[in-house]
Amino acid sequence: MNYPIPASPQEVAALRQKPVDEELVAAAIAGVIKISRSQGKSLEQLTAEVLADDRLLDIQQRRWLKDVVTQAWESLA
Repeated sequence: MNYPIPASPQEVAALRQKPVDEELVAAAIAGVIKISRSQGKSLEQLTAEVLADDRLLDIQQRRWLKDVVTQAWESLA
């Protein structure tokens, strides 16, 4: 992977300056999982945040992202 896994919210936010590709998205997801675990959050708490209504993704996209986050959480265990 060309991007290190972010270890802080600031490092995740810094990814916005990079061109978006599959590896960047994977690094961002892995970073969010790493940070969530370090904060003591459960997978259920994280997926609830992913499913929360926002103006960026529609419900179908949020459900797809929830599935991706769940698979990544289990893979990074």
